[in-house]
Amino acid sequence: MGICLSARIKAESPCNTGVDSKYVSLDVNDLGSTSSKYSVPQTPRSEGEILQSSNVRSFTLGDLKMATRNFRPDSVLGEGGFGSVFKGWIDENSFVATKPGTGIVIAVKKLNKDSFQGHREWLAEVNYLGQLSHPHLVKLIGYCLEDEHRLLVYEFMPRGSLENHLFRRGSYFQPLSWSLRLKVALGAAKGLAFLHSAETKVIYRDFKTSNILLDSNYNAKLSDFGLAKDGPTGDKSHVSTRVMGTYGYAAPEYLATGHLTAKSDVYSFGVVLLEMLSGRRAVDKNRPSGEHNLVEWAKPYLANKRKIFRILDNRIEGQYSMDAAFKSATLALRCLSAESKFRPNMDEVVTALEELQVPNGTQSNASSGPRARRRSADDASSRRNTAADDPNSKRNTIAYPRPSASPLYT
Repeated sequence: MGICLSARIKAESPCNTGVDSKYVSLDVNDLGSTSSKYSVPQTPRSEGEILQSSNVRSFTLGDLKMATRNFRPDSVLGEGGFGSVFKGWIDENSFVATKPGTGIVIAVKKLNKDSFQGHREWLAEVNYLGQLSHPHLVKLIGYCLEDEHRLLVYEFMPRGSLENHLFRRGSYFQPLSWSLRLKVALGAAKGLAFLHSAETKVIYRDFKTSNILLDSNYNAKLSDFGLAKDGPTGDKSHVSTRVMGTYGYAAPEYLATGHLTAKSDVYSFGVVLLEMLSGRRAVDKNRPSGEHNLVEWAKPYLANKRKIFRILDNRIEGQYSMDAAFKSATLALRCLSAESKFRPNMDEVVTALEELQVPNGTQSNASSGPRARRRSADDASSRRNTAADDPNSKRNTIAYPRPSASPLYT
């Protein structure tokens, strides 16, 4: 607690390619106040008011022990900075614990007692997800506050995080198809657009692939609202706050000044869209020199229709038209504008992505572009890695990867 991203950004090596590094420093004031007209009352500041006003259920520790079979190790879905996430089962109507395989599946996030994220982030999660409801926000079912125990109960997202489907290699994880990537991008964009709306005015502040969860139909939902903050009100143009978030996703003006706006989220969306187009992580020290930072490496290619093939994920080659790829790259480039005033708002992003959606049952081809795409920078190494992961691998035509078996929440 109390450690800011800006204070650690030089000391912390940005070589993380698995678990994200997030440094949280929430004050009571960080919970802010929401002037929302979307059935969201003025956000209370005290802990008691937040818990009383939330539209979620209060569970006892005993309830959740029964639902998760006493937090058995084989019930663990994953682990993150907050703690461990366990799979459980409850009755859909009474919310009473049921036998495994009956009732509805839930994901129970349990705070580690020595967690650096701690109580204030747990409270922020209840504060926002306890009041906001949208098809592209993960549903918070309830919470537990008992002695030193802090837990959160969510709907279960069977396909896990976007991070797993983009970056896991091997025969078990099939790459997301072009059409599914566009579907996920649109869903996530709609979630952000809702948060930024005049009725809600919330800045998410931690938009990244590990916080985008997928249901069984690959509908994207935003999770982890521990860093969310109310947007500026009245004639204010920004919110001043300590810099927090995840390395590689934070907007440059936010890192430099601590001035937070909705356009800060738009920049983060541009980073994630670029990750989806390229199949590369935002920061990866395992890449060759000059390619560690995805945005810095890819930007020179995004505006050139003849060069964008160099940044496109070779695993989805042939599934898109070059026109669609160029429009997607141009959208990412706009979101990544160095000056926030030149970035689109999320409503504009949603409109652009809706126009790029691939109809069900069809697949884009390269008819409007070159017949054969030249090799990208990733082709040689990726094909060697695929062969190593699966010696019997051939071109796989399955468009839908299996549900993720690795961390659901990070």
